[in-house]
Amino acid sequence: MPRRADPQPLSNAAARRIWLRAQRLDTRAPFAEGASAVADAVDHLGYVQIDTINVIERCHHHILFSRIPDYRRADLKQAQSTDKSVFEYWTHALSYVPSKDFRFFLPAMKAHKRDGHQWYASVTPADTRKIMRLLRAGPLTIRDIDDDVLTEKEHLWQSRKPSKRALQLAFYGGVATVSERNGMLKTYELMTRHFGWDKPPKPASASEQTAYLLDRALRSQGVVSLDSVCHLDAPSKKAVRRLIEARVRRKELIPLALEGAGKQEHWVRPELLEQVGDADPGLVHILSPFDPLIIQRKRTELFFGYGHRFEAYVPKEKRVFGYFALPVLVGDDIVAAIDLKTDRQNKKLLMQKWTWVGNGKKQAARKELKRRIEDELGRFERFQLAE
Repeated sequence: MPRRADPQPLSNAAARRIWLRAQRLDTRAPFAEGASAVADAVDHLGYVQIDTINVIERCHHHILFSRIPDYRRADLKQAQSTDKSVFEYWTHALSYVPSKDFRFFLPAMKAHKRDGHQWYASVTPADTRKIMRLLRAGPLTIRDIDDDVLTEKEHLWQSRKPSKRALQLAFYGGVATVSERNGMLKTYELMTRHFGWDKPPKPASASEQTAYLLDRALRSQGVVSLDSVCHLDAPSKKAVRRLIEARVRRKELIPLALEGAGKQEHWVRPELLEQVGDADPGLVHILSPFDPLIIQRKRTELFFGYGHRFEAYVPKEKRVFGYFALPVLVGDDIVAAIDLKTDRQNKKLLMQKWTWVGNGKKQAARKELKRRIEDELGRFERFQLAE
Protein backbone atom coordinates (compact mmCIF):
# COMPACT_ATOMS: atom_id res chain seq x y z
CA MET A 1 0.00 0.00 0.00
CA PRO A 2 1.46 3.42 -0.98
CA ARG A 3 2.40 5.73 1.85
CA ARG A 4 -0.21 8.40 2.55
CA ALA A 5 1.00 11.90 1.64
CA ASP A 6 1.81 14.16 4.60
CA PRO A 7 -0.33 17.33 4.68
CA GLN A 8 1.48 20.48 3.58
CA PRO A 9 1.21 23.43 6.01
CA LEU A 10 -0.70 26.46 4.73
CA SER A 11 -1.23 29.75 6.52
CA ASN A 12 -4.58 31.50 6.80
CA ALA A 13 -3.18 34.43 4.84
CA ALA A 14 -2.21 32.22 1.90
CA ALA A 15 -5.52 30.32 2.03
CA ARG A 16 -7.46 33.61 1.98
CA ARG A 17 -5.59 34.82 -1.08
CA ILE A 18 -6.20 31.53 -2.92
CA TRP A 19 -9.92 31.69 -2.07
CA LEU A 20 -10.25 35.33 -3.05
CA ARG A 21 -8.62 34.64 -6.40
CA ALA A 22 -10.92 31.66 -6.94
CA GLN A 23 -13.91 33.88 -6.10
CA ARG A 24 -12.64 36.56 -8.48
CA LEU A 25 -12.66 39.16 -5.71
CA ASP A 26 -8.97 40.02 -6.08
CA THR A 27 -9.31 42.07 -9.28
CA ARG A 28 -11.58 44.92 -10.31
CA ALA A 29 -13.45 43.53 -13.33
CA PRO A 30 -12.71 39.83 -13.89
CA PHE A 31 -15.75 39.19 -16.12
CA ALA A 32 -15.94 42.29 -18.37
CA GLU A 33 -19.56 43.49 -18.72
CA GLY A 34 -23.02 42.73 -20.12
CA ALA A 35 -25.06 39.52 -20.26
CA SER A 36 -21.99 37.52 -21.31
CA ALA A 37 -20.25 38.63 -18.09
CA VAL A 38 -23.24 37.37 -16.10
CA ALA A 39 -23.03 34.00 -17.85
CA ASP A 40 -19.25 33.82 -17.28
CA ALA A 41 -19.60 34.76 -13.59
CA VAL A 42 -22.33 32.19 -12.91
CA ASP A 43 -20.33 29.58 -14.82
CA HIS A 44 -17.18 30.26 -12.83
CA LEU A 45 -18.86 30.46 -9.41
CA GLY A 46 -21.10 27.48 -10.18
CA TYR A 47 -24.16 29.14 -8.70
CA VAL A 48 -25.47 32.54 -7.61
CA GLN A 49 -28.00 32.33 -4.78
CA ILE A 50 -31.46 33.91 -5.14
CA ASP A 51 -33.16 35.51 -2.15
CA THR A 52 -36.33 37.53 -1.64
CA ILE A 53 -35.16 39.99 1.04
CA ASN A 54 -34.93 43.48 -0.46
CA VAL A 55 -33.87 45.76 2.40
CA ILE A 56 -31.11 46.46 -0.07
CA GLU A 57 -30.93 45.01 -3.59
CA ARG A 58 -31.68 41.29 -3.67
CA CYS A 59 -28.67 39.06 -3.26
CA HIS A 60 -28.47 37.62 -6.79
CA HIS A 61 -28.01 41.12 -8.21
CA HIS A 62 -25.69 42.07 -5.34
CA ILE A 63 -23.38 39.04 -5.80
CA LEU A 64 -23.04 39.78 -9.52
CA PHE A 65 -22.41 43.50 -8.86
CA SER A 66 -19.53 42.55 -6.53
CA ARG A 67 -17.73 40.94 -9.47
CA ILE A 68 -19.06 42.98 -12.41
CA PRO A 69 -18.58 46.71 -11.63
CA ASP A 70 -20.79 47.80 -14.55
CA TYR A 71 -23.49 45.22 -13.82
CA ARG A 72 -27.08 46.06 -14.74
CA ARG A 73 -30.15 44.08 -13.70
CA ALA A 74 -31.12 43.86 -17.36
CA ASP A 75 -27.95 41.82 -18.00
CA LEU A 76 -29.22 38.99 -15.80
CA LYS A 77 -32.65 39.18 -17.40
CA GLN A 78 -31.08 38.86 -20.85
CA ALA A 79 -28.91 35.93 -19.76
CA GLN A 80 -31.94 34.10 -18.34
CA SER A 81 -34.71 34.97 -20.77
CA THR A 82 -33.04 35.73 -24.11
CA ASP A 83 -29.60 34.10 -24.21
CA LYS A 84 -30.80 31.29 -21.91
CA SER A 85 -27.23 30.88 -20.66
CA VAL A 86 -28.41 30.56 -17.04
CA PHE A 87 -31.43 28.93 -15.44
CA GLU A 88 -32.88 28.56 -11.95
CA TYR A 89 -32.68 25.46 -9.84
CA TRP A 90 -31.82 24.26 -6.34
CA THR A 91 -28.18 23.93 -5.23
CA HIS A 92 -27.93 24.43 -1.44
CA ALA A 93 -30.66 27.05 -2.02
CA LEU A 94 -32.58 28.38 -5.00
CA SER A 95 -29.89 29.69 -7.36
CA TYR A 96 -28.95 30.71 -10.88
CA VAL A 97 -26.80 27.99 -12.41
CA PRO A 98 -25.16 27.66 -15.86
CA SER A 99 -27.43 26.18 -18.52
CA LYS A 100 -24.50 24.14 -19.81
CA ASP A 101 -24.58 22.27 -16.46
CA PHE A 102 -28.24 21.30 -16.88
CA ARG A 103 -27.60 17.56 -17.09
CA PHE A 104 -26.06 17.53 -13.61
CA PHE A 105 -29.42 18.63 -12.18
CA LEU A 106 -31.52 16.20 -14.19
CA PRO A 107 -31.16 13.28 -11.72
CA ALA A 108 -32.64 15.46 -8.94
CA MET A 109 -35.42 16.61 -11.28
CA LYS A 110 -36.24 13.03 -12.22
CA ALA A 111 -36.30 12.00 -8.55
CA HIS A 112 -38.71 14.83 -7.69
CA LYS A 113 -40.90 13.98 -10.66
CA ARG A 114 -40.98 10.31 -9.63
CA ASP A 115 -41.26 10.69 -5.85
CA GLY A 116 -42.75 14.15 -5.41
CA HIS A 117 -41.29 16.83 -3.14
CA GLN A 118 -41.76 16.88 0.62
CA TRP A 119 -42.80 20.53 0.60
CA TYR A 120 -45.55 19.93 -1.96
CA ALA A 121 -47.10 16.66 -0.79
CA SER A 122 -50.54 18.29 -0.83
CA VAL A 123 -50.50 18.87 -4.62
CA THR A 124 -53.32 16.81 -6.10
CA PRO A 125 -53.52 15.26 -9.59
CA ALA A 126 -56.26 17.78 -10.39
CA ASP A 127 -53.94 20.67 -9.42
CA THR A 128 -51.26 19.25 -11.72
CA ARG A 129 -53.64 18.76 -14.65
CA LYS A 130 -54.85 22.34 -14.27
CA ILE A 131 -51.43 24.00 -14.39
CA MET A 132 -50.21 21.70 -17.18
CA ARG A 133 -53.21 22.69 -19.27
CA LEU A 134 -52.41 26.36 -18.66
CA LEU A 135 -48.67 25.91 -19.29
CA ARG A 136 -49.26 24.16 -22.59
CA ALA A 137 -51.24 27.24 -23.68
CA GLY A 138 -48.26 29.52 -22.99
CA PRO A 139 -46.01 31.13 -20.33
CA LEU A 140 -47.70 31.57 -16.97
CA THR A 141 -47.37 33.64 -13.78
CA ILE A 142 -49.25 33.00 -10.58
CA ARG A 143 -51.12 36.28 -11.17
CA ASP A 144 -52.67 34.70 -14.27
CA ILE A 145 -54.51 32.23 -12.02
CA ASP A 146 -57.35 33.79 -10.04
CA ASP A 147 -59.76 30.91 -9.45
CA ASP A 148 -57.91 29.07 -6.66
CA VAL A 149 -59.65 28.15 -3.44
CA LEU A 150 -57.07 29.06 -0.79
CA THR A 151 -55.85 26.39 1.62
CA GLU A 152 -53.82 26.36 4.82
CA LYS A 153 -50.02 26.41 4.64
CA GLU A 154 -48.12 23.24 5.55
CA HIS A 155 -44.81 25.06 6.09
CA LEU A 156 -43.65 28.66 6.53
CA TRP A 157 -42.69 29.38 2.90
CA GLN A 158 -45.58 27.59 1.26
CA SER A 159 -48.22 29.46 -0.73
CA ARG A 160 -51.92 29.15 0.14
CA LYS A 161 -52.65 28.82 -3.60
CA PRO A 162 -52.83 25.19 -4.80
CA SER A 163 -51.86 26.32 -8.31
CA LYS A 164 -48.65 27.91 -7.07
CA ARG A 165 -47.69 24.73 -5.24
CA ALA A 166 -48.39 22.74 -8.41
CA LEU A 167 -46.24 25.14 -10.45
CA GLN A 168 -43.40 24.80 -7.97
CA LEU A 169 -43.66 21.02 -8.04
CA ALA A 170 -43.49 21.13 -11.85
CA PHE A 171 -40.39 23.32 -11.47
CA TYR A 172 -38.63 20.88 -9.13
CA GLY A 173 -39.59 18.00 -11.42
CA GLY A 174 -37.99 19.71 -14.42
CA VAL A 175 -41.27 19.97 -16.32
CA ALA A 176 -41.37 23.77 -16.02
CA THR A 177 -38.67 26.39 -15.66
CA VAL A 178 -38.62 30.07 -14.73
CA SER A 179 -38.25 31.82 -18.06
CA GLU A 180 -38.32 35.38 -16.69
CA ARG A 181 -38.39 37.37 -13.46
CA ASN A 182 -39.86 40.81 -12.94
CA GLY A 183 -38.81 41.66 -9.42
CA MET A 184 -39.72 38.42 -7.69
CA LEU A 185 -42.68 37.65 -9.97
CA LYS A 186 -41.75 34.50 -11.86
CA THR A 187 -42.95 33.53 -15.32
CA TYR A 188 -43.07 29.77 -15.77
CA GLU A 189 -42.63 28.05 -19.11
CA LEU A 190 -42.43 24.43 -20.24
CA MET A 191 -38.76 23.43 -19.96
CA THR A 192 -38.52 21.91 -23.43
CA ARG A 193 -40.21 24.90 -25.07
CA HIS A 194 -38.04 27.42 -23.20
CA PHE A 195 -34.80 25.79 -24.35
CA GLY A 196 -36.16 24.68 -27.73
CA TRP A 197 -35.44 21.00 -27.06
CA ASP A 198 -37.16 18.03 -28.65
CA LYS A 199 -35.95 16.18 -25.57
CA PRO A 200 -33.71 17.22 -22.67
CA PRO A 201 -29.99 16.35 -22.43
CA LYS A 202 -28.85 12.98 -21.11
CA PRO A 203 -28.68 12.97 -17.28
CA ALA A 204 -25.23 12.88 -15.69
CA SER A 205 -24.18 9.59 -14.13
CA ALA A 206 -23.51 9.33 -10.39
CA SER A 207 -19.75 9.47 -10.94
CA GLU A 208 -20.10 12.49 -13.23
CA GLN A 209 -22.18 14.27 -10.59
CA THR A 210 -19.52 13.62 -7.95
CA ALA A 211 -16.77 14.97 -10.23
CA TYR A 212 -18.96 18.00 -11.00
CA LEU A 213 -19.38 18.83 -7.30
CA LEU A 214 -15.65 18.56 -6.63
CA ASP A 215 -14.53 20.43 -9.73
CA ARG A 216 -17.05 23.23 -9.10
CA ALA A 217 -15.70 23.68 -5.58
CA LEU A 218 -12.05 23.55 -6.65
CA ARG A 219 -12.71 26.20 -9.29
CA SER A 220 -14.63 28.61 -7.05
CA GLN A 221 -13.05 27.92 -3.65
CA GLY A 222 -9.42 27.03 -4.41
CA VAL A 223 -8.80 25.41 -1.03
CA VAL A 224 -11.55 22.88 -0.27
CA SER A 225 -12.74 20.67 2.57
CA LEU A 226 -15.31 17.90 2.46
CA ASP A 227 -17.80 20.26 4.14
CA SER A 228 -17.17 23.06 1.65
CA VAL A 229 -17.57 20.78 -1.39
CA CYS A 230 -20.76 19.20 0.01
CA HIS A 231 -22.33 22.27 1.64
CA LEU A 232 -25.74 21.14 2.99
CA ASP A 233 -25.35 17.94 0.95
CA ALA A 234 -24.16 15.32 3.44
CA PRO A 235 -25.25 12.31 1.30
CA SER A 236 -22.60 13.21 -1.31
CA LYS A 237 -19.67 13.19 1.13
CA LYS A 238 -18.76 9.51 0.88
CA ALA A 239 -18.41 9.57 -2.92
CA VAL A 240 -16.62 12.92 -2.91
CA ARG A 241 -14.10 11.67 -0.36
CA ARG A 242 -13.31 8.63 -2.50
CA LEU A 243 -12.74 10.87 -5.52
CA ILE A 244 -10.51 13.23 -3.51
CA GLU A 245 -8.42 10.32 -2.28
CA ALA A 246 -8.04 9.02 -5.85
CA ARG A 247 -6.86 12.44 -7.02
CA VAL A 248 -4.40 12.70 -4.14
CA ARG A 249 -2.91 9.34 -5.18
CA ARG A 250 -2.54 10.70 -8.73
CA LYS A 251 -0.96 13.86 -7.26
CA GLU A 252 -3.73 16.00 -8.77
CA LEU A 253 -4.57 17.29 -5.28
CA ILE A 254 -2.34 18.07 -2.29
CA PRO A 255 -3.58 17.52 1.29
CA LEU A 256 -3.15 20.57 3.50
CA ALA A 257 -2.70 21.26 7.19
CA LEU A 258 -4.52 24.59 7.26
CA GLU A 259 -3.63 26.96 10.06
CA GLY A 260 -6.28 26.84 12.78
CA ALA A 261 -8.28 24.01 11.14
CA GLY A 262 -7.30 21.33 13.63
CA LYS A 263 -8.14 17.89 12.25
CA GLN A 264 -10.37 19.20 9.47
CA GLU A 265 -8.80 18.13 6.17
CA HIS A 266 -8.32 20.50 3.24
CA TRP A 267 -7.00 20.01 -0.28
CA VAL A 268 -5.77 22.18 -3.14
CA ARG A 269 -4.55 21.77 -6.71
CA PRO A 270 -0.71 21.89 -6.73
CA GLU A 271 -0.49 24.74 -9.23
CA LEU A 272 -2.48 27.07 -6.97
CA LEU A 273 0.21 26.92 -4.29
CA GLU A 274 2.65 28.30 -6.83
CA GLN A 275 0.33 31.18 -7.76
CA VAL A 276 -0.36 32.67 -4.33
CA GLY A 277 -0.12 36.41 -4.81
CA ASP A 278 -1.34 39.48 -2.98
CA ALA A 279 -4.88 40.78 -3.37
CA ASP A 280 -5.16 44.37 -4.60
CA PRO A 281 -5.09 46.31 -1.29
CA GLY A 282 -7.09 49.11 -2.92
CA LEU A 283 -10.12 46.95 -3.64
CA VAL A 284 -13.18 47.34 -1.43
CA HIS A 285 -16.18 44.99 -1.71
CA ILE A 286 -19.42 45.44 0.25
CA LEU A 287 -20.60 41.84 0.21
CA SER A 288 -24.00 40.21 0.47
CA PRO A 289 -24.54 37.93 3.49
CA PHE A 290 -25.43 35.31 0.85
CA ASP A 291 -22.22 35.81 -1.15
CA PRO A 292 -20.32 32.53 -1.75
CA LEU A 293 -17.47 34.00 0.32
CA ILE A 294 -19.81 34.42 3.32
CA ILE A 295 -22.57 31.81 3.06
CA GLN A 296 -20.51 28.99 4.62
CA ARG A 297 -20.15 30.74 7.99
CA LYS A 298 -17.68 28.33 9.64
CA ARG A 299 -15.41 28.43 6.60
CA THR A 300 -15.47 32.24 6.52
CA GLU A 301 -14.58 32.36 10.21
CA LEU A 302 -11.72 29.88 9.76
CA PHE A 303 -10.19 31.73 6.80
CA PHE A 304 -10.88 35.33 7.86
CA GLY A 305 -11.33 35.17 11.62
CA TYR A 306 -14.73 36.78 11.07
CA GLY A 307 -17.94 35.15 12.30
CA HIS A 308 -20.81 36.64 10.31
CA ARG A 309 -24.24 36.78 11.95
CA PHE A 310 -27.39 36.95 9.83
CA GLU A 311 -29.73 38.72 12.21
CA ALA A 312 -32.86 39.47 10.18
CA TYR A 313 -34.74 36.88 12.24
CA VAL A 314 -33.01 37.70 15.55
CA PRO A 315 -34.90 39.87 18.11
CA LYS A 316 -33.70 43.47 17.87
CA GLU A 317 -32.29 43.55 21.38
CA LYS A 318 -30.07 40.53 20.65
CA ARG A 319 -28.55 41.80 17.39
CA VAL A 320 -24.82 42.51 17.26
CA PHE A 321 -24.30 43.73 13.68
CA GLY A 322 -27.86 44.74 12.75
CA TYR A 323 -30.89 43.52 10.80
CA PHE A 324 -29.15 43.03 7.42
CA ALA A 325 -25.43 43.54 8.02
CA LEU A 326 -23.05 43.37 5.05
CA PRO A 327 -19.41 42.28 5.50
CA VAL A 328 -16.85 44.71 4.08
CA LEU A 329 -13.81 43.19 2.37
CA VAL A 330 -10.79 45.48 1.96
CA GLY A 331 -7.92 43.84 0.13
CA ASP A 332 -7.81 40.38 1.67
CA ASP A 333 -9.31 41.26 5.05
CA ILE A 334 -12.88 41.64 6.35
CA VAL A 335 -12.70 44.82 8.43
CA ALA A 336 -16.30 45.87 9.08
CA ALA A 337 -19.96 44.86 9.04
CA ILE A 338 -22.36 47.61 8.03
CA ASP A 339 -26.13 47.45 8.36
CA LEU A 340 -27.69 49.28 5.41
CA LYS A 341 -31.20 50.00 4.19
CA THR A 342 -32.25 51.46 0.85
CA ASP A 343 -34.80 54.28 1.12
CA ARG A 344 -36.13 53.99 -2.43
CA GLN A 345 -38.78 56.66 -1.99
CA ASN A 346 -36.26 59.32 -0.99
CA LYS A 347 -33.50 57.82 -3.16
CA LYS A 348 -30.78 57.35 -0.60
CA LEU A 349 -28.89 54.63 1.21
CA LEU A 350 -29.33 54.68 4.97
CA MET A 351 -26.58 53.69 7.38
CA GLN A 352 -28.20 51.82 10.28
CA LYS A 353 -25.07 50.62 12.07
CA TRP A 354 -21.31 50.39 11.45
CA THR A 355 -19.30 47.75 13.35
CA TRP A 356 -15.54 47.41 13.05
CA VAL A 357 -14.24 43.83 13.08
CA GLY A 358 -10.82 42.20 12.79
CA ASN A 359 -8.10 44.62 11.75
CA GLY A 360 -10.75 47.29 11.36
CA LYS A 361 -10.73 47.61 15.14
CA LYS A 362 -7.19 49.00 15.05
CA GLN A 363 -7.43 52.74 15.64
CA ALA A 364 -4.30 53.55 13.62
CA ALA A 365 -5.69 52.23 10.34
CA ARG A 366 -9.34 53.13 10.87
CA LYS A 367 -9.40 56.65 9.36
CA GLU A 368 -8.01 55.52 6.00
CA LEU A 369 -10.19 52.41 5.95
CA LYS A 370 -13.29 54.50 6.62
CA ARG A 371 -12.47 56.86 3.75
CA ARG A 372 -12.03 53.99 1.30
CA ILE A 373 -15.20 52.24 2.44
CA GLU A 374 -17.21 55.46 2.16
CA ASP A 375 -15.94 55.91 -1.41
CA GLU A 376 -17.23 52.42 -2.25
CA LEU A 377 -20.50 53.16 -0.45
CA GLY A 378 -21.09 55.96 -2.96
CA ARG A 379 -20.78 53.50 -5.85
CA PHE A 380 -22.91 50.97 -3.96
CA GLU A 381 -25.65 53.59 -3.42
CA ARG A 382 -25.72 54.40 -7.14
CA PHE A 383 -26.19 50.70 -7.89
CA GLN A 384 -28.98 50.41 -5.31
CA LEU A 385 -30.92 53.32 -6.77
CA ALA A 386 -30.35 52.63 -10.48
CA GLU A 387 -33.34 51.45 -12.45
